[in-house]
Amino acid sequence: MGKDKFLKGALILTVAGLLVKIIGSVNRILLSRMLGGEGIGLYQMAYPIYLLMLSVCSAGVPVAVSIIVAEKVAKNDYIQAHRIFKVTLGLMAVFGLAFSLTLFGLAGVLVDSGWIRDSRAYYALIVLPPAVFFSSILASFRGYFQGYQMMKPPAVSQILEQLVRVIAMIGLAYFLLPYGLEYAAAGAAFGAVPGGLTGLIVLTWFYRRARKDWKKKIELQTDTEEEPIRTIAKRLVLLAIPVSCANLLIPIASSIDMLLVPNGLGRAGFGIEAATTLFGYLTGMAQPLMMMATIPSMSLAASLVPAVSEAFTLQRNEEILQKTTSALKICMLVVIPASVGMWTLAAPISGVLYGTMKAAPVIAHLAPSIAFLGIFQVTTGALQGIGKTAIPMCNMLLGGVLKAVAAWQLTSFPAFHILGAAWASNLNFAFVAFVNIFFLYKNKISFPVSDCLKILAASLCMGAAGAGTAQFLSGKTGLVFVLLAAMAVSAFVYAVTVTALGCVTREEARQLPVIGKFLKK
Repeated sequence: MGKDKFLKGALILTVAGLLVKIIGSVNRILLSRMLGGEGIGLYQMAYPIYLLMLSVCSAGVPVAVSIIVAEKVAKNDYIQAHRIFKVTLGLMAVFGLAFSLTLFGLAGVLVDSGWIRDSRAYYALIVLPPAVFFSSILASFRGYFQGYQMMKPPAVSQILEQLVRVIAMIGLAYFLLPYGLEYAAAGAAFGAVPGGLTGLIVLTWFYRRARKDWKKKIELQTDTEEEPIRTIAKRLVLLAIPVSCANLLIPIASSIDMLLVPNGLGRAGFGIEAATTLFGYLTGMAQPLMMMATIPSMSLAASLVPAVSEAFTLQRNEEILQKTTSALKICMLVVIPASVGMWTLAAPISGVLYGTMKAAPVIAHLAPSIAFLGIFQVTTGALQGIGKTAIPMCNMLLGGVLKAVAAWQLTSFPAFHILGAAWASNLNFAFVAFVNIFFLYKNKISFPVSDCLKILAASLCMGAAGAGTAQFLSGKTGLVFVLLAAMAVSAFVYAVTVTALGCVTREEARQLPVIGKFLKK
């Protein structure tokens, strides 16, 4: 039952994540066509700073709260679970306000000092601080629900938050475009503010609904060991800091790109506008595809943390191994073929989604990052669940240094230019993934190597079939049909080879939500 609950939670978060990314991708496509590479580049110079600030402030809070709440729930201590939530909510309101003001003050400094090379990005920066405040408070609610392994409220809030955000982004960008690209980019950035407010309203509504059941459990509880607020706050901070640092991998990678890639392209001989356009291809077109492909692994990690934390609290070592192995296997069944597919079908993907073939090389060369990032996310969830929160943090810091050096060196060569930035990301994600796997082994949690090799073989067969289909149809029909046909053939070949190689047993399939119901009949 515990495994079913964990997988069901992962499925709910995956579906929500896919919907969020689909909405966001539609938004990105429309924005790309509306603003072009240069306008998207301006937006991307500001948005990673916001994400970095938000990550420093609150990225580790949902995981930290879910770990502590899961421990209390495992011991049936509902009083302390609720007390942890209240303390966290107060802390995040204070931190959110402080970091919002910090972001507002930093905007001018970053532009004046030259860290942001294009001064037009200033307007997009100064509209983002309120979003930091709302999102910080949101983190407390999400962590509390996840600690109870209730994934529906966070999922619904994410969908509605994204929907409102996208509507605001498109509307404001369209309205402000006649006044200049810098104002249109600022309008797009401001969409995060009404989006964050919507998410907070939705989770508050879910909290009021669930509070009745929680109140009954609290009233039935006969005893509890009350922890002082200072003790709760101290443990929360000690957990949240390393978790935040580990979750900073994507924002820091984006910030490294924002700070080093345009300047590296300048050293390679590209002008400001050309460098901004290439930067837009990487961060506004290729990276969103990478992030969409890793949604299932992000969801698995979020669901895995409280599940493993609960098993760890109750000293169920076999359950920890089983859940971690299942999560890794499901992750690889998605991210490895996604990497191969994005590499082999980069040209039609770029043409269909963005209306240009110029982003295709960057999309193809960034494809390996999908597999490495997905594995890093799930292994991070497992390590955090068993209390080893400092390990992913240290890995991330070392990986960030590796990426910075690689990005600066590779993008400075005219032969590599923007492709060097893509390979810097590949090196970064591969490094942190392999180091995480090493530490899982040290904690007696093995990595399913044989399953990984089988899935890789099936994915390569799939990639060859998809590439062959695209090549055969190229020039004979429309690009949309080429992409759809290649994807259909790829999916069929992958399903056949995965089954033939025994990547998923019938017993494992029965454990999966939705699919398992049909197999049990």
